[in-house]
Amino acid sequence: MMGSGSRKAGTTHGDFDRPLPREGTGSVKWDRYRDTGIIPLWVADMDFAAPEPVVAAIRARLQHPVFGYTNAPEGLVEAVCAHVAKSTGWSIRREWIVWLPGLVSGLNIAARATGEPGDAVITATPVYPPFLSAPALSQRELITVPLSRQDDGRYEWDWDRLNAAVTPRTRLLLLCNPHNPVGRVWTGEELRHLAHWSERYGIAICSDEIHAGLVLDTGVRHLPIAMQHPELAERSITLMAPSKTFNIPGLGFSFAVIPGESLRRRFRETMKGIVPDINVFGYVAALAAYTQGEPWRQSLLDYLRGNRARLMEVIAHHPLLAGTHPEATYLAWVDARALGENPQKIFEKAGLGPSDGRDFGAPGFVRINYGCRRALLEEVLERLATIR
Repeated sequence: MMGSGSRKAGTTHGDFDRPLPREGTGSVKWDRYRDTGIIPLWVADMDFAAPEPVVAAIRARLQHPVFGYTNAPEGLVEAVCAHVAKSTGWSIRREWIVWLPGLVSGLNIAARATGEPGDAVITATPVYPPFLSAPALSQRELITVPLSRQDDGRYEWDWDRLNAAVTPRTRLLLLCNPHNPVGRVWTGEELRHLAHWSERYGIAICSDEIHAGLVLDTGVRHLPIAMQHPELAERSITLMAPSKTFNIPGLGFSFAVIPGESLRRRFRETMKGIVPDINVFGYVAALAAYTQGEPWRQSLLDYLRGNRARLMEVIAHHPLLAGTHPEATYLAWVDARALGENPQKIFEKAGLGPSDGRDFGAPGFVRINYGCRRALLEEVLERLATIR
């Protein structure tokens, strides 16, 4: 069963059904379970070829055989500003942009730039593991506030617990929007509530918005939190990248948008001697993705919607699993607590390798990456049905 749009999307702007074996390529995703027969479904890395304009741009750059230290190519700043404005409605200024070789380094720099050792960083769980490790690596205290899981599996903010968790030394909120792993796209109302909360306590916000280009639900739109309150912009750090949207995470390109001059200066100072420059191919790929990748992205979204529908259908009928509807991303958050204390081992025994929920602060859950060709997903679903 192919599902919505799979063949049409594949033949138009990217053949998402084409097998692309990754064994022997040094793939972090596939090497984890090498020679085990387990299908890797963990790290946020899709198995699709990058958009052809990106591949073509890198191929063209290879014609010059010198790969030295590189400045951003002409037009990249304008392309980034245009992309953010068109996709979110946020008009950013070129001087607000700080290039980064990866989003994780941005999280760690944000933790250091917004306070002093011994201060506290707060975040909502379950969440992308670097959110949980960045504070300690920066000599900060980590404060976690569980999101509220509703009866239908939908996650929402627990405002009372968030307020109760604030301490006099809390300096930063690490926000994920769209939220990894639960797939929520926070609404304007929720973001405005967070913005006013931030103002009330004088807390800066660093928002990871790396999955912003992967909103799957129609009628749902990603909104940067820095747009939601004028005062917040001055103490906000918004992290963005083309890496997840266009499946180029290995090329190491992202950026921070920091409207506040003082905070931006501290962020840059903290980067010195720690954060390397972006490599030449990261710049080239980003420019091509933002200027020529939109048709491919639209086809990708259509294909992922079909994959999501198939996966959630099977989970909904599984007697021991419960799914959370992902409004965005290609990652499904699954409640597997009925399987016992270590569902990860049970999944692996069935030949499936998801991400362990313990790494996200939620034992008993798993995260499944469905960014793969439909035929492989059907094999995944067959194995999933055997889990008891």
